[in-house]
Amino acid sequence: MTPPSAGREPGTPDPSLTPGALNPAVTPGTLASTICAKGWTAKIRPPSSYTTALKRQQIAQYGYTDNALAHYEEDHLVSLELGGAPRDPANLWPEPYTAKLSDGTPVGARVKDQLENRLNHLVCSGKMPLATAQHLIATHWIDAWRAYVAP
Repeated sequence: MTPPSAGREPGTPDPSLTPGALNPAVTPGTLASTICAKGWTAKIRPPSSYTTALKRQQIAQYGYTDNALAHYEEDHLVSLELGGAPRDPANLWPEPYTAKLSDGTPVGARVKDQLENRLNHLVCSGKMPLATAQHLIATHWIDAWRAYVAP
């Protein structure tokens, strides 16, 4: 697995390349018809032709030595389930499927998926404001995963 840039933990994006971006259609007033509506993400998810081309480009930008496309998910930093911008390259990055912290904790793409689902549930159930969930996942998703998902 490719090591992260200096100062970044495995499984996290480079904030200078992937700072995150929001979908302006998702607001506290539109939750019921957007992120809390069944099938919302399928309607707005970009096609794989777009994300695969972007993944190839971003793997090079990130300087990953492992350039096998199958080892990465072109992931939304602020997930679609939390109102992330679907096609904005500032919200997408090649997230490794397998990454581990120095203590052995797995932090790959499927781990982040757990957090995305948990935060969506909290927002849609009225237990967390949308802006809080977006901030948690965009600033340091691993800390949020530890707080809201990890045992």
